Amino acid sequence: MDSLTQIVLGASVAAAIVPAAHRRAALAAGAVLGTLPDLDGFPIALMTDDPVLRMTLHRGLTHSLLVLPLVAVGIWWLFKRFGKGRVAESPVRWFWAIALALITHPLLDAFTVYGTQLWWPLTPPPAMWSSVFIIDPLYTVWLLIGVLVAAFAGPRLIAGRMIAAGLVLSTAYLGWSLVAKTLVDREADRALVAMGLGDAPRFSVPMPANTVLWRVVAMTDDGYVEGFRSLMADQGPMRFTAYSSDVAALRENAGLPAVQRLAWFNHGFMGAAVVDDTLQLSDLRMGNEPDYFFRFDVARRAGDGWRSIPPVQPPMARDLAGTWNATWARIWHQPASPGLDTGEAVGSH
Repeated sequence: MDSLTQIVLGASVAAAIVPAAHRRAALAAGAVLGTLPDLDGFPIALMTDDPVLRMTLHRGLTHSLLVLPLVAVGIWWLFKRFGKGRVAESPVRWFWAIALALITHPLLDAFTVYGTQLWWPLTPPPAMWSSVFIIDPLYTVWLLIGVLVAAFAGPRLIAGRMIAAGLVLSTAYLGWSLVAKTLVDREADRALVAMGLGDAPRFSVPMPANTVLWRVVAMTDDGYVEGFRSLMADQGPMRFTAYSSDVAALRENAGLPAVQRLAWFNHGFMGAAVVDDTLQLSDLRMGNEPDYFFRFDVARRAGDGWRSIPPVQPPMARDLAGTWNATWARIWHQPASPGLDTGEAVGSH
């Protein structure tokens, strides 16, 4: 999730656990601890300029449920051993405040589609529960209100109540996101079965900043299909548009380290195209046709074969305002074509 959300989540969790007299200090400590795991971006950027590695190393070591409890113990011990303040006064509560402010960060990240390596250094595919978008104000706002009230009210009863209310409402919103995802997946399954794609690998993910409009992608033998479902507007069977992918070129380069790492990280939800004799891979989970946030050039045609090249991430030309306007309109209206209506008709294949 975005940094503001992680800050207010960490602050809320810590402030809810410590004694009331320590609440303002816990807000500050929780805010720092809540954003700490995302500082991995700095050493990763210093370590490599490979865009594939930068993407796939993020949310690794610093997001591991096998590592963060040890970090929590270390931080708690240092403050308890060498400090003479609040941690020493209430060591049990502060231990849980520190531990949960850290651990809730990767757990919340796992609700997005990016991928979080919860069990690093073990290497199962990253968790991507994909029920909330990376920025969702309806999750964050309740936590933010509670933190602001608590910052002013300090040890007073209203502060504790508002922190608790913020955590309850934000958690309830996560619960709703899972319900919404289940409703969309049910409709998508019905439509894909009717298309002969009942066993096709697929994922669903909300469109930006909401949990009402969803995007579903299923892989096919020659590419993938993409469909949208608005829980507010859509009636009848879910409809999909088919897109081709250069699966032959992808198969020929499947042994390249960059391709293998991307396939592990994105669970195989990857499109392939040959652009100017260069194999370009798109992470289908983030963005929508034809624009994706993560694209990588990984190989170049050489005679009748291919040669590996250092991965390059082409710049993304994406109209973010136009995407949001189209998303907002699509939430309330079911278009004649099955795609996200961005001003161009999308034909069914």
